[in-house]
Amino acid sequence: MSATIGDGMTALALAGGIVGYLYLKSQTRQKKIEVIHQERMVAMEKGIPLPEFPLEEERRRESDPEVISILGIVLFSLSIGTMVVLYLGLPAPSHSFWISPLPFAFLGCGFIAYRFLQIKAGR
Repeated sequence: MSATIGDGMTALALAGGIVGYLYLKSQTRQKKIEVIHQERMVAMEKGIPLPEFPLEEERRRESDPEVISILGIVLFSLSIGTMVVLYLGLPAPSHSFWISPLPFAFLGCGFIAYRFLQIKAGR
């Protein structure tokens, strides 16, 4: 398998896009900090109590414990279905490919087991 110039250009464009996105994100954050700083300076000059300094809005919410079990069920059922389709749909020499979704089935089982262990621990 050999890489072409087009593949290299695609990889460079993707890396450039990621770096550009991160740069713009940091510039936006820096501008936001500057605006907040200016607001605080004006408030200090006028003798107004300083507003809170909201760098990042607290959008954290408690995770829903059901998400893990739902994700586990979805991963497990999709991988089992894919294994059945691969086993029944592929020609005889290719039957060994039915095990390819097996890691996702194990991942789904792991998520489901983790959720049951959480319930058992009383969390």
